[in-house]
Amino acid sequence: MGVDEDETVSCHLCGTRATGAEALTWTTAVENGRHCAFCDTCSRAHLRAMEGKLDSAWW
Repeated sequence: MGVDEDETVSCHLCGTRATGAEALTWTTAVENGRHCAFCDTCSRAHLRAMEGKLDSAWW
């Protein structure tokens, strides 16, 4: 999932929005064929669940 400079991305959990370079540090995943992006704050809060490959529905 590439991020275009003008593309707006929103966090799958909290809804925070970012564009281009701001979203480069976000975590991305594919869950059930759907691309999901998670902001830095949500990624830190749910790091162990992500490492355990749990779907975000379990967080």
